[in-house]
Amino acid sequence: MTILITALAVLFGGVFLYFYNRLVKLDNLAREAWSGIDVQLRKRHDLIPLLVNTVQGYARHERQLFDAITSLRTRGMSATGVRESEKAEVELSKALGKLFVVVENYPELKASQNFLELQRDISRIENDLQKARRYYNGTVRNYNIIIEQFPSSLVARITGRRSRDFFDIQNESERNVPGVNL
Repeated sequence: MTILITALAVLFGGVFLYFYNRLVKLDNLAREAWSGIDVQLRKRHDLIPLLVNTVQGYARHERQLFDAITSLRTRGMSATGVRESEKAEVELSKALGKLFVVVENYPELKASQNFLELQRDISRIENDLQKARRYYNGTVRNYNIIIEQFPSSLVARITGRRSRDFFDIQNESERNVPGVNL
């Protein structure tokens, strides 16, 4: 009888350790993935003042938009957590979209080498940010799955592990499928 109890205890301990180690691994992968997003957001935030200053030289009457972008950049830089960062970055993306619409009214600005370089850099960073977001969301998906599956959910509950939030900075307008009129 004691051999059976010992065998069950060893089995339970082995299963617990296996799932605990998987949780630790996936948690670390999710944290690493978030740091990738953080790096791309910092690069994006570093380019925004250069972009605003370049456009400001041509479109001085857009002061309200420039102030909004600066404020949203500051909010994005000081955001803590996935949800707060997501909300700040969505608003910043919308404001940057408005800025690029303003640029359309200034052909000499669109032809400026400095502006073209900034636009390429921002485009590259946006692509890298999208890749980092996909990687992060994939690791979060895997982590959340193990948090919710049985028996690993028991280990997660015992060790205080909670599911993580996904990160999505797409505009609502990008999600809506445009209507087609025939």
